[in-house]
Amino acid sequence: MSEQTWDPSETLRRTLWIGGAQWAGKSTVARILAHRHGLTAYHYDYHDARGHQDRRIARRVALGQSPENPSPDTVWVQTTPEAMAAQTLAGFSERFAWALDDLRSLYSPRPIIAEGWGLRPELVAPLLDTPNRMAVLVPTEDFRRHQLSTLPRAAAMGTHTSDPARAQANRVARDRLVAEDAVRRAEAHGIRVIEVDGSRDALAIADEVAGWFGEALTGTG
Repeated sequence: MSEQTWDPSETLRRTLWIGGAQWAGKSTVARILAHRHGLTAYHYDYHDARGHQDRRIARRVALGQSPENPSPDTVWVQTTPEAMAAQTLAGFSERFAWALDDLRSLYSPRPIIAEGWGLRPELVAPLLDTPNRMAVLVPTEDFRRHQLSTLPRAAAMGTHTSDPARAQANRVARDRLVAEDAVRRAEAHGIRVIEVDGSRDALAIADEVAGWFGEALTGTG
C-alpha cells in the first residue's frame, strides 16, 4: 500500500464555489449539481449559524465584548441598512476562515461544492487557479420581491422586534447592498455573475453554472 500524505489544502484546491445574494437559489443549485455528479455539498449558511456559534462567542470574549448576542432591536431596528451592510461585509473575512477550516477537515478525491452568501468573491479569488471555479448568483429586484412574498423563510425575520416592518425593510435593503457588493467584487476578479429573474427554473440555472465550471465539475480540469 502506498503511503498517503495528508494535505490540508487539497480539498480547497478542488472546491467549486457558489456565492452571491440571499434568495438566489444557491443551495438548490448546489444540491442539484451534487446529486447529478455524485459530489459533496457544503452549505455555508447552515454551518455558520450552528457549527460556528462557539467560535463566534469565543471571539467576542477575546475582544472583551459580551458573549451574548446583541438585542434584536439593536441588530435590526436601531440602525441603518448601510451600517448593517458594512458590519456584515466586515465580518465575512473572519467567518470565511472558519468555513475554510470546515472544508480542510473534509476529504474527497472529487470536487466539493461550497455555497453560501459568506463565500465572497474577494475572499475566494486567492484560492482559485481559474475564475471558472466560482459563480455568483444574484436575484433581480423583481425576483427578490417575488421570493420575499412567496417564501415563508424569506419573509419571516425569525426574531421578535419592537418594529417588525422597519426591521424587515432594513434587512431587505441590507441584503441588496451586500448583493451589489458581491457583483462588483466578482466582476473585478473575472468571476461569472448569473442574474436569476425567475424566467428559468433551478435546473436551468444549474445547467448554466455547470457550463461555467466545465471540466472542473468532473474533477478532470
